[in-house]
Amino acid sequence: MSAQIEGILLPIAQNINNYLSNYILVALLLGVGIWYSFQTRFVQIRCFGEGMKKTFGNLSLNGGKQKQGMSSFQALATAIAAQVGTGNIVGAAGAILTGGPGAIFWMWLIAFFGMATIYAEATLALKTRVVDEDGNVHGGPVYYIRTAFHGGLGKFLAGFFAVAIILALGFMGCMVQANSIGSTFETAFGIPGWVIGLILVVVCAIIFLGGVHRLASVVEKLVPIMAVIFLLGGLGILVARFRYLPQTFGMIFRYAFQPQAIIGGGLGYALKTAVSQGAKRGLFSNEAGMGSTPHAHAQANVSHPHEQGVVAMVGVFIDTFVVLTLNALVIIATLYTPDGPLAACGAAAASTTINKTNLAQTAFGVVMGENLGAAFVAICLLFFAFSTVLSWNMFGKINVVYLFGKKAAPIYSAIALVFIFAGTLASNDLVWELTDMFNNLMVIPNCLGLFALTAMVKQSMKEAHELANHR
Repeated sequence: MSAQIEGILLPIAQNINNYLSNYILVALLLGVGIWYSFQTRFVQIRCFGEGMKKTFGNLSLNGGKQKQGMSSFQALATAIAAQVGTGNIVGAAGAILTGGPGAIFWMWLIAFFGMATIYAEATLALKTRVVDEDGNVHGGPVYYIRTAFHGGLGKFLAGFFAVAIILALGFMGCMVQANSIGSTFETAFGIPGWVIGLILVVVCAIIFLGGVHRLASVVEKLVPIMAVIFLLGGLGILVARFRYLPQTFGMIFRYAFQPQAIIGGGLGYALKTAVSQGAKRGLFSNEAGMGSTPHAHAQANVSHPHEQGVVAMVGVFIDTFVVLTLNALVIIATLYTPDGPLAACGAAAASTTINKTNLAQTAFGVVMGENLGAAFVAICLLFFAFSTVLSWNMFGKINVVYLFGKKAAPIYSAIALVFIFAGTLASNDLVWELTDMFNNLMVIPNCLGLFALTAMVKQSMKEAHELANHR
């Protein structure tokens, strides 16, 4: 793409993203989360224990090949694979750099309401899914949007969502994830990006060709492994910085309500920055309300949609309250505490010293040493980004089949592999901005469908409770 075309399109995409993310999306996503929290009588509190029990009560990393779809845990692992991506490392870093440590508090608040949103998404995905003649399960926002809105409006909104997710996740999103893998490995180990690109293409092609069963088999093992590696590394850093943990939590809560002390400017401006950064980064880390993870939850073999709804809530909890929070605590405890390089450093000054892409590597390097810290983050990013590529490809494929039929699926996979390889060679600001733009646009028809089908979600919850009382 020529520099001239990029120069024209880049500011347009940036302006659209700024308007959408600062105004429409925060209101929509936070609004639907609060709405469903009250409509379900705070299902994220009442049924959290039930969700944990269903997720970990009979945990197995070998769910086996299902006759159709996936086991409940395989569906959750696929959803978490999509949620826990580079956004958990780069997203948290960007929120802290721009909005200060207090942005993490607002991330927690957004995730709390997002757990109710994702309960509704998973419930509706299972209520409206279809099974084709070959036994393949198809479910996701396009199906519940068509249920919510009949005629031309439903067809338009569903088609709009399908095109947006294919471009955002299936193509450009996988490209930028692959770029993250290639660039971190080149930095940490000196391996050329094109070599990583070839390896990724071969491995991804094998998994793509194996369909949903091979994907389920891979992610149910990969997700727990990547979580354990990152959690052990992060906990090790926090143990080494244990004396700073009270200050770390203190900064999160203090700067949530007094952000001007670290961001600069007046209270109004600083608070708006902290809240908006926490909201935007949090919403697009756990993906609640975006319409991506319902594709995975629609595959679950459960006796009632409510069962997968409460499991889906655990996915948001793991993504935000465990993985993202651990990364944020490491960053603050190593960089912002008294002996850290960003101690008492305003957000603007910090962003000129360390950028969001190397912040995590710098933070882990404080304790591990520069080289080991860079290598550890690179390996974690490999797991995170690779698992995201696998899940996003599946989500895109479901929408390709919806739009063009199953004969288009191999063509889609071939194009996706080209984007993956291209991502390890080079990336530019326009690709990132376009990915964000189509991500943003996905939210609008998905949230409209969620609001319109509130009665269906409440009826499903009522049925589940009646069934439970009769047992």
